Amino acid sequence: MNITFNSYIDHLPKLKLHHVTVPAEIVEKVGGIGTRLMCSINGEKAFHGGMVALGGGAAYITVNKKRMKEYAVEKGDEVEVILTEDTSKYGMEMPEELEALLEQDAEGVRRFKNITPRQQRYIIHYVSQVKSSQKRIDRAIMLINNLKDLPEDEFDFRRLLGKPPRG
Repeated sequence: MNITFNSYIDHLPKLKLHHVTVPAEIVEKVGGIGTRLMCSINGEKAFHGGMVALGGGAAYITVNKKRMKEYAVEKGDEVEVILTEDTSKYGMEMPEELEALLEQDAEGVRRFKNITPRQQRYIIHYVSQVKSSQKRIDRAIMLINNLKDLPEDEFDFRRLLGKPPRG
């Protein structure tokens, strides 16, 4: 699958995010809302993304500030969008540090495999956010240890991050 179309950089003020709009007919062609895709804007390096419902069958794909700057685009700009199938295992790139930890921790990898793909992506994203390899190692260890401490059937993002429950 390789679908090319033109769209605009738009902004959702309530969510404070920029995005490209995916028309309803394209959403249908690529498999519907929630489908994980590789998205390229104006021929730049593709990034992992997912479509979120916008209404009327249309969807949007978020374009973060870093990419906006990297691609030299701003709100209102017309862009060429190329969508391809995301064949990666998790819908995003797995950091080496997290991968190495999971290779060494049988219980950690078992628990990681038993959570939803969304929860897996959250952990991968949280580890990937920092530039320093040592900080990625520290985050991976903290998250996997906290995941192992959670009851099997009760995933809690706050406890995963080592924060106390609300209330």
